[in-house]
Amino acid sequence: MQRLALRARLKAGCEELYDREHATIPAELEEAMREHGVYSWRIWRDGLDLFHFVEVEDYAALQEALKDNAADQAWQARMNRLLDGDFDKDSCGLKLVWEMR
Repeated sequence: MQRLALRARLKAGCEELYDREHATIPAELEEAMREHGVYSWRIWRDGLDLFHFVEVEDYAALQEALKDNAADQAWQARMNRLLDGDFDKDSCGLKLVWEMR
């Protein structure tokens, strides 16, 4: 299993809308994500900064599996309008510098 931290940034003024949009995600999107190895996906927001923590079997395989998924494409279009730049789906995540075990 992979654990990744990802980041994105919201456009100013989109904070509350982003939070509301994420109150629930489409069931078909969650089903597809779970089917393709997502164990959990958490998002924290600090002002305009978004930090994602993803636990997934294989992130690259997930991205490949979802690239033509209609539910994911619709969700990405909804979310990308709120972001300051597109979410980098090809990112390997933030570099882990330190961890306390």
